[in-house]
Amino acid sequence: MATQWFYDTSTGQVQELERKGQGKDLLGPYATREEAEHALEKARARTEENDRRDREEDDW
Repeated sequence: MATQWFYDTSTGQVQELERKGQGKDLLGPYATREEAEHALEKARARTEENDRRDREEDDW
């Protein structure tokens, strides 16, 4: 099985599945360490996109 990676929001660290923290603090799983390292950027971009759509729907 391929390694799964997680970003731990409480520590700011990337962790492997076997060493991951509490589920409430994790983003993932990600297929690569690099993807997990950019988890906050991806989450921020998705939030901004959803906020933009919500504003457009409100204006409709």
